[in-house]
Amino acid sequence: MKTTREAAREASHKNLVELLTVLLEKNYDAEKGYKKAIEHTKNADLKHFLRNQAAQRNHFATELDKQIHMLNEHPKSNSNGSALGTLHRLWIDVKSSWAKKDDEAILEECIRGEKASLKEYEERISKNILSPKIKIMLENQRDKIRETISEIKKLEDL
Repeated sequence: MKTTREAAREASHKNLVELLTVLLEKNYDAEKGYKKAIEHTKNADLKHFLRNQAAQRNHFATELDKQIHMLNEHPKSNSNGSALGTLHRLWIDVKSSWAKKDDEAILEECIRGEKASLKEYEERISKNILSPKIKIMLENQRDKIRETISEIKKLEDL
């Protein structure tokens, strides 16, 4: 029989793994979303930007995956992302076909996806007690997502 402290520690561990797994899945979704957006633009500069963002999200996923493994767990998520992410990528396809692959429509969807990611990170960081190492990692990723939103807004203005 577990003591109260052991049960609390186990619950805390389980919650941390779940938190990291959700963010891992969100980053897989974002990476795939950026790769999908690349297919819908002919602008070389925009393709380069989108490719960099996909690589950044892959890096975030790698960091999260590593943390999950350091907790002696294996991610229950797979690299296919979530059902919601799949729907968002489908929406990018539909919207792009209506907008005749308009770069502005692609950027709007990128902003929408990034804002959703930012909200997810902010909620997870603020509502959970995290070790300093994990908190710093998540804050750094969140800050880079904020930077990406700013960069996309600048691209939209051009």
